[in-house]
Amino acid sequence: MTDTSVKPGDVRGRALIAMSGGVDSSVAAACMMQEGYECIGMTMHLYDNETANTDGKTCCSLSDVEDAKRVCESLGIDHYTGNFRELFCERVIDHFTDSYRMGRTPNPCIDCNRYLKFDALDKRARELGCDVIVTGHYARVIYNADSDEYELHKGLDPKKDQSYVLYMLSHEQLSRTRFPIGELTKDKTRMIAEENGFVNSHKADSQDICFIPDGDFRGFLLRQGISCPHGNFVSESGEILGEHTGICNYTVGQRKGLGIPALHPWFVKEIRPESNEIVLSENDALFSSELTARDVCWTYKGGRPDKDELRCLARIRYHHKESSATVYITHDASGTDEADSSDSIRIVFDEPQRAITPGQAVVLYDGDRVLGGGTIV
Repeated sequence: MTDTSVKPGDVRGRALIAMSGGVDSSVAAACMMQEGYECIGMTMHLYDNETANTDGKTCCSLSDVEDAKRVCESLGIDHYTGNFRELFCERVIDHFTDSYRMGRTPNPCIDCNRYLKFDALDKRARELGCDVIVTGHYARVIYNADSDEYELHKGLDPKKDQSYVLYMLSHEQLSRTRFPIGELTKDKTRMIAEENGFVNSHKADSQDICFIPDGDFRGFLLRQGISCPHGNFVSESGEILGEHTGICNYTVGQRKGLGIPALHPWFVKEIRPESNEIVLSENDALFSSELTARDVCWTYKGGRPDKDELRCLARIRYHHKESSATVYITHDASGTDEADSSDSIRIVFDEPQRAITPGQAVVLYDGDRVLGGGTIV
């Protein structure tokens, strides 16, 4: 296997492997060992999940920790468990609940990657004397010798590509990050796990929202003490159409569960937390050619593009096809940290996009390369 993320002539060093207990991170560890790295396994304890349903739809359970430990034992490497619960609650769960309360639809995987896996874990890796951190994401870090730049690219398996949730990685972080399975298909990953005799070689993939194993995010919000008052469904012209059960129970583009009798289907077009109204429309009104995003991050070596207007492809949600667009960048002179850029962007699409949703990420691509992205507002 070719490690395209390492410069020719680099000396292999020490690697900290983020071990979730799943097959992907286990094979990532095996690949790094094959490439000559001294490896350490680290399972991040993100939240209390000992009593949660552990049928493969979640992580952080006792069985997951045990699976990670057994894989490390079979590889002959040390395994540690790190307590990151307080930070996970602050950066991921609190943001998740606050977003729904404000009528937005967040992606908690992005926050977890940004603040936990590639920030807190990276700091822990340095404390342990590690040169790189490694995860089981289906993405690639490719070193471009011509530009002396580390680039983030899509994973080669289009069905498993996870580059969308990694757009926030800075160039400095990319230089210290390895994604060994980014060149593999899922079937190949499982085959390698079988060849190594891993106990989790046929373990089911976990779901996106790991801390909501039953998929009932409304129930989770209630358990977190988040309840939104009832309000009005209104038409685009302001006509009252009925009563909603709280803005935290809806998302842009939603059709089911509205409970509004009509001769044609209604869809959620806009959520207005300031007036506690939800605007409904017909499907055609959900299409828009523009969006604005803030809290923008770039993967460039210089921290941001060298021009304020870009032609690229933009993806407005995880499982969505990229579309051609023009990006207009507004710089904030105070934003000096490339890992936490405060740029804003306005994106104009060549073709209108359906149900652009505040709170979701828009990610920018040049072919397979990720240029950056931000949060839709």
